[in-house]
Amino acid sequence: MAPVNSFLNNSSHHCSGSSTSTTTTNCASNQPSLLVFSGGTAFNGVVEELKKLTTHVAHVLPVSDDGGSTAEIVRVLGGPAVGDIRSRCLRLSDQSTSEALAVRTLLGHRLPLEAQKAKSEWYAIVEGNHSLWIGVSKPYRETIRAFLVYFQDQVLRRSEESFCFSNGSIGNFFFAGARIFFRSLDAAIFLFSRVSDIPSESQVLPVISTNDRLTLGCELLDGTIIRGQNEISHPTDGTMEPINKSNSSVLALHSRIKRVFYMSSEGNNLLHEVFPTANPTVLEQLRSVDGVIFAMGSLFTSICPSLVLLGIGEIISSRTCPKVLFLNGTHDRETSGFTASCFVTAITDALNRSYGDPRNCLKNPPNEYINTIFVPKGGQIPVDVDCLAAQGIFHVIAVDSVHDSKGGILFDPKSLIQALANLLTGCKRKNVAGI
Repeated sequence: MAPVNSFLNNSSHHCSGSSTSTTTTNCASNQPSLLVFSGGTAFNGVVEELKKLTTHVAHVLPVSDDGGSTAEIVRVLGGPAVGDIRSRCLRLSDQSTSEALAVRTLLGHRLPLEAQKAKSEWYAIVEGNHSLWIGVSKPYRETIRAFLVYFQDQVLRRSEESFCFSNGSIGNFFFAGARIFFRSLDAAIFLFSRVSDIPSESQVLPVISTNDRLTLGCELLDGTIIRGQNEISHPTDGTMEPINKSNSSVLALHSRIKRVFYMSSEGNNLLHEVFPTANPTVLEQLRSVDGVIFAMGSLFTSICPSLVLLGIGEIISSRTCPKVLFLNGTHDRETSGFTASCFVTAITDALNRSYGDPRNCLKNPPNEYINTIFVPKGGQIPVDVDCLAAQGIFHVIAVDSVHDSKGGILFDPKSLIQALANLLTGCKRKNVAGI
């Protein structure tokens, strides 16, 4: 870990000596408490390493994904998208016993891409005859299978809609069955968390707690409106094939994204904008955690959907804890041509709700939302330190990286979490000393 530029060593802007009593209590515990805004893919690669630092983490995820097998569930059964939540729960799940690994393998399994083969394998699983059940004890087996059967029953009841099991996620099917049975997204998350045995101190939180379908839209600078998260970030031809998220796989947007917003499920323009309420548990966690992280990932479709809700910007700007941006290492369709300060501007605009209803807009400067940036060494995103300084951000730290054939330049997980640990420790010492 090394500074990008020597003058950026000044850390006085990223950690304040004042703190609330709740934060002081958290700092006195053995593990720091964190809240992470992320999507379901990019941050998953560092979850295992983060667990070595702390399990007191609130993982906040959007529920507007409309791609892959999630899209098929939403199309036929309605409700919010659960794919990102399922993915994070599995990453957090226990792997210490053979049964834990068997449960994780079962819930992480995807059916074949060929439709008839997928349907045949699904029936083998739901009937309890598949080899994936080997190693799963009777109590777990009966619990998981009950909700898979319930999911199947719900699909059959929608006889007017032909459900496609191609590339389907067994974990998504279990999750959807539980959500419909309990009529509660929170109850489904609780059950899935217990079945996959994630640490009790960890929370996987939908940024919007709802049982309804949510549709994400975006407005480009030229006024174009795009409907649907997948259409914004990784447009497909409607097939069920796994989404290729490499930058070269899709055409660049013809105009930059101005903002993302929520719209009615049948809407297609700004007149159909809706304003869902943030999950109260997310707001509660934001008020007390020791640090807030804006994780790497799709900026406008994974991170910003969690930031544009009322209350999020108000609370983050009021906190004096570390507020850290993990900068992407590679450009994608959403951020082509962006510099580091462009990422900061986009996050600031989302939290300020700059382009929404003028009555709900904030005017907070960027450094009230972000005070530290971690940058992967050798990354594609230019780090324009002068522009960052003009935004009031003076603490930029380069972290060792690795090159992935599909994802490009990524943070080295061990180096990233060590850098985060050093930052949190430094802030804790300043607070204890009353600096």
